[in-house]
Amino acid sequence: MKFQEMIGLAVFDIEEGKKIGKICDFILTTDWQLAGIELDGRSLFSKQVKTVSWEDILAYGNDAVMIRNKQAVRKTEADNIKYSYLKGHHKLRDMTVMTQEGLQLGRITDVYFDQKMGKNILGLEISDGFVMDLMEGRKWLPRTDEMKIGEHTVVVPTASEQHLVDAIHSVNG
Repeated sequence: MKFQEMIGLAVFDIEEGKKIGKICDFILTTDWQLAGIELDGRSLFSKQVKTVSWEDILAYGNDAVMIRNKQAVRKTEADNIKYSYLKGHHKLRDMTVMTQEGLQLGRITDVYFDQKMGKNILGLEISDGFVMDLMEGRKWLPRTDEMKIGEHTVVVPTASEQHLVDAIHSVNG
């Protein structure tokens, strides 16, 4: 499944059946694991965001995400979120992907993760620009342990361009 497919999904509390909010971002760790989600509703000048730890998500589907209860929603300092998909200081979306030899592969447009409730990031969808997207389509780069998220770029092993394949709709089927 891709992050972009889940942005905007409603989040419900199973105990009360109450809508808590909508997903507006994903939170990641330095070792490419999903740490949680960020919910909408942040105040304009607030430095805190509403988050839900990935462990508190019981299920998700095409229409909604189900969490344990409203206590699973926590206030988190936005500056304490190291990596995210759409927002924050180190957001993955539009980050450049470069090989260790300095070859630019493109920019991240989406992130694939394990659809069966896994926390693992499986790969990155990469764009080489609008014209190339139209001509050749976007590419998918499987994640490896050697990939490093940096401050301004994702650095991948030298031979990574050989592992680029045409982007697919869903990794898990």
